[in-house]
Amino acid sequence: MFKLLKTVFKTGDATTKYPFKPYEVDPDFRGKPELNSDQCIVCAACTMACPANALTMRTNPENGERVWSLFLGRCIFCGRCEEVCPTKAIRLTQDFELSVANKQDLYQETTFTTTNCQQCGKPFISNKELNYTVELLKQIEQGDTSVQQKLSVLHTCPDCKRQNSLEKTAGMERHMHLKLSAFDHREVNK
Repeated sequence: MFKLLKTVFKTGDATTKYPFKPYEVDPDFRGKPELNSDQCIVCAACTMACPANALTMRTNPENGERVWSLFLGRCIFCGRCEEVCPTKAIRLTQDFELSVANKQDLYQETTFTTTNCQQCGKPFISNKELNYTVELLKQIEQGDTSVQQKLSVLHTCPDCKRQNSLEKTAGMERHMHLKLSAFDHREVNK
């Protein structure tokens, strides 16, 4: 018995003082995701990469807003959102104390404004994503005159782009009719 007590006192504490002293986690610990809305360009890459569908993004056309939301009740802390974010706006913290009394406290939402299409007026892209794309395009094609043409295309929604392309193609077909008799090989010099 004495030998057992001697071993117990020699080993020290077997438990941590967790509630009273902060628990130290590993530096690579994947905890609660955190969004830096200043860096976010609202590209939705994180929502597409999330296997648990904890991240969602929806556009509200009535008030021209795009809402990014995270439901921590579904998050599996895999880190895919952090990996795919082009601006490093989302990162996993070391916060693991996520218990709440109200389920609504597990939801986090951030609202961003959208840009309207120049042709139809429908909101289709966030202002931040459009500005980010414009700046990238200007950096890539410095001094290129076609940049202005590409910039005007950026302010057009996919539906209007498709319609413009169809109209352009239809206009080309009207001018491309050729006389097939010029290519008819059945009538060879007799």
